[in-house]
Amino acid sequence: MRHGKKTNHLGRTSSHRNAMLANMAASLIKVKRINTTLAKAKELRKYIEPLLTRSKEDSTHSRRIVFAYLKDKEAVTELFRDVAVKIAQRPGGYTRILKTGNRLGDNAEMCMMELVDYNEVMLAEKQTTKTKTTRRSRTSASKKSANTTETVATEDTKKTPKVKKEVVETVEEVKDEVATPDVAENNEDAPKEETKE
Repeated sequence: MRHGKKTNHLGRTSSHRNAMLANMAASLIKVKRINTTLAKAKELRKYIEPLLTRSKEDSTHSRRIVFAYLKDKEAVTELFRDVAVKIAQRPGGYTRILKTGNRLGDNAEMCMMELVDYNEVMLAEKQTTKTKTTRRSRTSASKKSANTTETVATEDTKKTPKVKKEVVETVEEVKDEVATPDVAENNEDAPKEETKE
């Protein structure tokens, strides 16, 4: 039984698995985006993220440790020269996995794995749609509420004379109707008005 064992061996021996992950990591660093299965991408993320963190400190010791994992001089050079500069301010999460559906042959879940800082489309969208970090600004909300109460108060003062005039007019009309009965009610020959309900 495999209780408590988190690593996915991907159906390979240890040497085959390490060689495959090293090759995929070197390809990801060189090309910045690769297509693979979801299971391999998740294992590759565990493999490459510590190496990307290590690349932030450019020293001989760091280069030798990264080379021991990648086994590719060109990938190590690219990592320390270009990639490390782009990810310098990022505190982690250097890779992104985007699911692309299932493979036709064996129905395996496929995905595209990429370095986050090299996707220009998403970076451009993020910069254009960047808004306030909080959901509600306390200072502007209090100012807005004060402004709305002032406007409501001024609107009420403007409307009150009109409302009073209308009420007075309707009250006078009701008094006139009560005091003087309609001529049509007394006159039986006159046509009666229909009431709408």
